[in-house]
Amino acid sequence: MTKRMTPDEMLNKHDSDTKIGLFAWLRGRFFAGMVIAAPLAATFLILQFLITFIDRQVKPLLPQILQPETYTEYAVPGFGLLVLIVALTVLGAITANLVGRSVLTLTDRIFSRIPIVRNVYAAIKQLTEVLANNRQASFERCVLVEYPKEGSWCIGFVSAEASGELGAKLGEGILGVFVPTSPNPTSGFLLYVKADRCIELEMSVEDGAKMILTAGLVVPDFSGDVTALPGFGEVSDAVEQNGDRSVAEPEVGTKQLAK
Repeated sequence: MTKRMTPDEMLNKHDSDTKIGLFAWLRGRFFAGMVIAAPLAATFLILQFLITFIDRQVKPLLPQILQPETYTEYAVPGFGLLVLIVALTVLGAITANLVGRSVLTLTDRIFSRIPIVRNVYAAIKQLTEVLANNRQASFERCVLVEYPKEGSWCIGFVSAEASGELGAKLGEGILGVFVPTSPNPTSGFLLYVKADRCIELEMSVEDGAKMILTAGLVVPDFSGDVTALPGFGEVSDAVEQNGDRSVAEPEVGTKQLAK
């Protein structure tokens, strides 16, 4: 008896039997080269932009005797970045002693009394202090939360359990979950959700960020138990009742459906 071929096997056989023309081969290699070169080029352009931007901001502040153009016929790229690193290091060393702390306290008082400026200064200072005092501050794990309505799920990053006034008024077991927007994860929503209403994911925060950046096009590999997801048990039962085949595609088995 001849064995029926699955759709995947038929597609692979069709691809192997079809001869690829010269133009199609060149087009495929061109796009493959673009995929390889795009991340390298983007990284180089971003670094070049940052270094050039810092150089333009720092170099005009230096006296002419300290600028490399005074002694050479060409500009030294990255010289402004180097000066900035040295200046920040010296500033940190100065503020570590008693005199430096006194000057820093006086500066805080001055900026705290200037309208509008004090709001911006206070917000930035609080953010930098949080990052400096908690160097391990980062998202803990990826979860799925129902947002914006029941039945719709979003990938979120757990920041911390609700504490302070929020913890006192919301109760225990409330997690702070940051739900970023796609494909720009720098903006999003901060939700406080009950822990039992979140579905923990095994993927890392980095993999979750990749999914959001690519709008779900890049999905990390998963070989765990997919039946842990809500509602998947009914699909699995239906598959088993139909002879280990999918309800939607008779020739696709349970493994293909899970994948």
